[in-house]
Amino acid sequence: MIWKAIKRYLPLIGIVLFVYLIIRLDITKIFQELKNVIWIYIAISVIFIIIFYILQTLKWFIIAKKQKINLSFKEAFKINFISNFYGFVTPGKLGTIIRADYLKKKGAETGKGISNFVIDKMLDICSLFILTIGFGFLLYQKVISEASLYIILGMFVLIIILFLVFYKKKYSRVLLKFVYEKLIPNRMKEKSRNLFNSFYEDIPPLSYLLFYFIVNLITWVVNYAIVYLIGLSLGINVNFFYFLMILPISTLVAQIPITIDGFGTREVTLIGLFGILGISAIKVFSMSMLSIIIVNIIPSLIAIIFILSERKNDLHKI
Repeated sequence: MIWKAIKRYLPLIGIVLFVYLIIRLDITKIFQELKNVIWIYIAISVIFIIIFYILQTLKWFIIAKKQKINLSFKEAFKINFISNFYGFVTPGKLGTIIRADYLKKKGAETGKGISNFVIDKMLDICSLFILTIGFGFLLYQKVISEASLYIILGMFVLIIILFLVFYKKKYSRVLLKFVYEKLIPNRMKEKSRNLFNSFYEDIPPLSYLLFYFIVNLITWVVNYAIVYLIGLSLGINVNFFYFLMILPISTLVAQIPITIDGFGTREVTLIGLFGILGISAIKVFSMSMLSIIIVNIIPSLIAIIFILSERKNDLHKI
């Protein structure tokens, strides 16, 4: 009973924080900031958004081709918009796993679709940690404490170890043996075994992941360049390196599934960290709002069109 209540109300924490910030900061002042944007920076950011979505699609599309999943880049681009929409409306962006369902429609087994998502997600998180740690050790005296960075480094090492262990089928088999034998009902064992085998079928060798990892890093840098341009449009004249330090931290915090798409938790983190650099809370909050509109909400409207089109096609096939 308690667990059900936690699951139901936990995602509301961030929303409550978000509403509190709007009330505390005065929404009229936020609108005033948004009215005074320098539109040339917004126009340039739109170009970067197109590049961002191409790169974001490319990084898992390459993995899909290595997995022998038969789809075109155009189809992958459309699926990426759709999965981002579901990620936008779910805690911790977990809705992006819908990609596995769309890959199944393209002939990929469920396990392959899930492994594609897991590999992409893990490389995403590892990229965030690398950016945080890399720029953090250069700038920690102004932005974050050295102790905090070592904690982040420890978390990163733990994630890498777990990823490497579970990436190998033989190690996973040993570790998951108890779960399979004791916790999975007999009627589900064959299905679970098939899912496990298809998860590891045609999985890219570890040696190939370096290239995917580099593409992930570039994708995040482009994403943060968009926010940087939006910041410039609002008069936030801070060196881009500070953005590369602060934004990965806020992105990691936004992954905690206590809100929808990081609402509230992301803004509190950004306000706190940019505040150290002397940037007002109103400007930071306005930058976050404008970023959400440009990077998430507008692409989500495009995704809805794709979703309705897909459903229409599915109805015609019946």
